[in-house]
Amino acid sequence: MQTTLPRSAFAAALLAFALAPHAAAADAFGRGRGDLGEPLRIPIADDSGHPWTLQGRLCRPEGVQRPRLVVIAHGSPAKAAERPGMTLESCSGESAQWFLHRHYAVALVLRLGYGVTGGPWTEGYDGYDGCDRADYAKAGLETARQLKTIVDFVTALPGIAPGGAVVVGQSAGGWGTLAYDSMPHPNVAGFVNMAGGRGGHFHDRANSNCAPEKLIEAAGRFGTSASTPMLWIYTGNDSFFDPALAAALHRSFVQAGGRAELVAPAAYGDDGHHLFFGRRGSAIWGPPVAAYLKTLDAAASP
Repeated sequence: MQTTLPRSAFAAALLAFALAPHAAAADAFGRGRGDLGEPLRIPIADDSGHPWTLQGRLCRPEGVQRPRLVVIAHGSPAKAAERPGMTLESCSGESAQWFLHRHYAVALVLRLGYGVTGGPWTEGYDGYDGCDRADYAKAGLETARQLKTIVDFVTALPGIAPGGAVVVGQSAGGWGTLAYDSMPHPNVAGFVNMAGGRGGHFHDRANSNCAPEKLIEAAGRFGTSASTPMLWIYTGNDSFFDPALAAALHRSFVQAGGRAELVAPAAYGDDGHHLFFGRRGSAIWGPPVAAYLKTLDAAASP
């Protein structure tokens, strides 16, 4: 199913975006004042077996015992030089606050090769020197492996519900949610894919993709074993994955057996790829995500 949201809603959201104040300054770990959350240090091994520690934070909603978990999975910058400088959204960030206000705990974690986590970057798709070698399935499964490690670790912490987690991924993180859905995920109830994909901005050019047919093929591969209905959100002015490519990914995933609703907002700012973490973006993505979460609550009810 594909849903297009009315333009009037976006006009109001974009006006609010233009009038919003600037965010508070943050340090190298993405911290602002009073929003540190609880530090997360999650053990993981790379593909050679070398141990590393994923660095992140856990934000807990006030007054909620054993809240369900939302893991927010970040993307991957088009330029490799930007990966070491990546930071996390704070607990007072808009997307984290949206889920906290709905009584979810929120985990934000930097995966291998990003920011202060460091270590080797293991999410490559082998297409940088020639798109004929791009392996998007492999890249997605590695992201999913790390997301599963995060979910398993945090849902085992005291005071966090052991099941019913939701994974929300943006860009490369969104691509990881497709792969994660194709794997066993007993403690995850839902997946939200925000502008997910890989290979965008090829050679640093907007609306240029490295072997998009391989990306479409990989989406179908994930769909063959995906078991949980997903929500996908791609805007009409996404410079990484345009509406035609988003629709093709969705079609490949669903025709292979996956279940996903594709919501297609008309536009957001100068580049809709930044909708999820963008200021006032939740005015656009919030309603469909809220509706999706209600379906998860209904499914969990006896």
